[in-house]
Amino acid sequence: MKKFSAWLVLISLIAVLAACGNNQEGESGADENNGSSDNGSEESASLYDQIVEEGVMTVGTEGTYAPFTFHNDEGELTGYDVEVIREVADRMGIEVEFEETQWDSMFAGLNAERFDVIANQVGINEDRLENYDFSNPYTYSSAVVVVPKDNTDINSFEDLEGKQSAQSLTSNYGEIAEESGAELVSVEGLAQSIELIKQGRADVTVNDKLAVLDYINQQGDASIKIAAEQDDVSETAFTFNKGNEELVDAVNEQLEAMREDGSLAEISKEWFGEDVSSQ
Repeated sequence: MKKFSAWLVLISLIAVLAACGNNQEGESGADENNGSSDNGSEESASLYDQIVEEGVMTVGTEGTYAPFTFHNDEGELTGYDVEVIREVADRMGIEVEFEETQWDSMFAGLNAERFDVIANQVGINEDRLENYDFSNPYTYSSAVVVVPKDNTDINSFEDLEGKQSAQSLTSNYGEIAEESGAELVSVEGLAQSIELIKQGRADVTVNDKLAVLDYINQQGDASIKIAAEQDDVSETAFTFNKGNEELVDAVNEQLEAMREDGSLAEISKEWFGEDVSSQ
């Protein structure tokens, strides 16, 4: 009987020790799992860090919007916006990979992170500021009045009163001309507007300053001039998804360096004949 009791005590002691051992192993396993979980909860690298590590920034652009982003006669992607972002990336020590897409799909592509930034003359406005971050502006433009070179009567928007203005009727520039008192002459675009002015069939046209400068620069047309410029200025900038402040700051740093050393103005003059990168 005593022997049976002794064996019973021994078996019970072994069971207790085994349970303690299993509990310690469970605690050790929990610690290991917790350690693994902590590692997984570490913040992932920022978009800027990823770009620097990979050495490539992906840029969304149209590639069909001259003179800002288009393909030249050799089929190479170029344009004002393209060359500005290329210079920015070069100064950041990274390469640029362009993702060409239609304008209607541009913001959807940024939302889906198909590219890191948009370089496509995106205007800064309140609606977009609610959903996206912008770099410092690199283009400034406004509505301008275009007249024949020898015209001395029209020097302001107030002088449009009673004048004939060649305009696309669906354009907001036509509205500006009409609000200034001009009578509208319907045309299909800027080139036709300028032809009517040169032929004396219209007195003026109101259009976007960048479009007019590009036309003069491309055509070498010295028979027209900009007679007046609206005070309200539109600004365009590179566009980012929110939450990428480090990348925005890095781009802004290079944009400001380019502004200070004159290279931004140089790129602008190459495409428009004057500096449109500053007010």
